[in-house]
Amino acid sequence: MPGIDLHTHSTASDGTLSPTELIQAAKNAELEAIALTDHDTTSGLKEAAAAADAMGVDFIPGCELSVVSQNGNMHILGYWIPTGPSKLSETLRFLRDRRHERNHLIMAKLKALGMDISYDDVLAVSGGDAVGRPHIAQVMHAKGYVRELSEAFKDYLGSEGKAYVPKEKLGPRQAIELLKSVGATVVLAHPFLLGLMGGDLRGVLKQLKEFGLDGIEAIYTLHRPDQTRLYLDIAREMDFLVTGGSDFHGAVKPNVRLGSGFGELFVPASLLATMKEHRAKLGLPV
Repeated sequence: MPGIDLHTHSTASDGTLSPTELIQAAKNAELEAIALTDHDTTSGLKEAAAAADAMGVDFIPGCELSVVSQNGNMHILGYWIPTGPSKLSETLRFLRDRRHERNHLIMAKLKALGMDISYDDVLAVSGGDAVGRPHIAQVMHAKGYVRELSEAFKDYLGSEGKAYVPKEKLGPRQAIELLKSVGATVVLAHPFLLGLMGGDLRGVLKQLKEFGLDGIEAIYTLHRPDQTRLYLDIAREMDFLVTGGSDFHGAVKPNVRLGSGFGELFVPASLLATMKEHRAKLGLPV
């Protein structure tokens, strides 16, 4: 039975398939619908929307915002966002400019450590305008400075690494209100990354709901069965929409397959139907 995938990435951020190739892959996989949710950018949405229209694929334009909270890093998904200029795209452009500045600082630290990496090398790998640490790690690996991408993050680019530089991010309230201002349906991505259970998790979700959060990504590649059950129970208790996705990146995460994650993930199309009904009740387009 075909399903859907509401969490994917393309070359517009840190995936390895172009937006068109991603839509073609969704069609080949016989998915009923797909959302493109690149990190902190909307630049791949027009291409993906055009490809989806040409191929007859149900497409949801989205993005994934990185935010910082008292609970650490948090990712917020927005669905049905504008594909053209908007308050959202302007804010993301500002954040990407800050990210470019951060990248240069990281590379200066790497140079001081004896690594000959140019920004042109990194741009050539990125293929998009959301350039970040994964692209720097790929260049480090290609030039033989690290044996594995994981080593690049562990020793150099991660929060404990020798070349780490903090990233400027939105707070949860800022991110949610920004997405709501452009008519998006807003969802907390992969809640297991917060490392919270029980009352602590419910407390965070209660606050996020007050900010405008619509749902949680209960079905996700790395969620254990017991975690998925917990998130589904919380969604029922707190009247949240439920979404799901593979977090597909292509060759960057070769074991994660579009629509099926490690092979057993299944996101039913009924979840998307419920999301569309929710938007219709609010008078929002789909």
